[in-house]
Amino acid sequence: MEPDDHSPAPEPARTPDIISGDTLPWPDSPSSAPGSKPVGKLHRVFLGARGLRAGWSILLFSILLILFTFLTGSILAKVSHHDRKAGLTAVAAFLSELAPFLGMLGAAAIVAVLERRRILDYNLVDARGALHFFSGLVAGFLALSALVGSLAAGGWLHFGPVALSGPAILRFGALWAAAFLLVGCVEEGTFRCYLQFTLTRGINFWWALGILGAVCAELLLRSKGNGVWGVYAVALIGLAPCLFLHLKRAPSAGFWQAAWVSSTLFGFVHTGNNGENWIGIFAAAAIGFVFCVSVRVTGSAWWAIGCHAAWDWSETYFYGTADSGFSAQGHLLTTAPSGNPLWSGGADGPEGSLLVLGVVAALLVALLLLYARSRPSVLAAPVSAEPAQ
Repeated sequence: MEPDDHSPAPEPARTPDIISGDTLPWPDSPSSAPGSKPVGKLHRVFLGARGLRAGWSILLFSILLILFTFLTGSILAKVSHHDRKAGLTAVAAFLSELAPFLGMLGAAAIVAVLERRRILDYNLVDARGALHFFSGLVAGFLALSALVGSLAAGGWLHFGPVALSGPAILRFGALWAAAFLLVGCVEEGTFRCYLQFTLTRGINFWWALGILGAVCAELLLRSKGNGVWGVYAVALIGLAPCLFLHLKRAPSAGFWQAAWVSSTLFGFVHTGNNGENWIGIFAAAAIGFVFCVSVRVTGSAWWAIGCHAAWDWSETYFYGTADSGFSAQGHLLTTAPSGNPLWSGGADGPEGSLLVLGVVAALLVALLLLYARSRPSVLAAPVSAEPAQ
């Protein structure tokens, strides 16, 4: 009588992802169904073990985002009848952000259907989302206030008279709040929600290095760009830690490599703003990294959305400083930079001051102290289950 064979059955061959080499079967995919026919080569080019490959997903999302933003922007421009020569007003800011917001929602909805997900799956599922959002609002206001206070204490920023009075205070405060809530949703929705989630499931160190190499090469070849050395600096700083995680095959390597890329790209897109300097660009990338950390420790991007919106609202409306080189109309307080631009920020505003780096570091420490010990397992599970190889 022969003994029973209790050895596990051999696993079917799995198709590695183009970017991450992932080998987990995609639910309901033809290749994972029992008795299914082998998938063709063309099928494997577009679909990996987790469905639509991350590279194709990002390409499709980017095309749809540009297309939908252009279409909605054209429609809004015709129906709003807003005078573009009026400058940076709250209404103009709201309308300019509404188009990419609607475009982002449309692009995310289509990609989510193709990937068999919900839009909320892109780092927005959070039972404590409202609490994290309002906590982020408080953190953003306090962080920007600390920066402005430090500039004023050092003599690099001077306060003038209050610019608004009566009902105008509430009216402009609400209008700018709506505009910057859209800014937070668009930028965090693009970088910390969709892009961070998608890159995490489908990136490795070499792809991350290649993407950032291409970004830096584009900046070198571009004839125009503000503060490009800030992009080079953050790309270089992330090189050694991400290589170390890659060599150690750390389960969290995919998340941090994605954070390296998304944060650097966040700084990169700000190089087109007027008045930017390298400190402001580096600070944008650095706070982008802090927002990635917030996704890691809170389990969602809600804290980042709130912090981002409150930071911009405080900077532009409440204190009336320049924001990435832009000065807005309808602000509450009046301020003016003074002295060496290295410390005052000059035309860039507080974000262009060296002091912003200390504030960003303090924001990161506060975030870790508040949330690191109670980090939810919601985010950690997908990261560890989908290692980038």
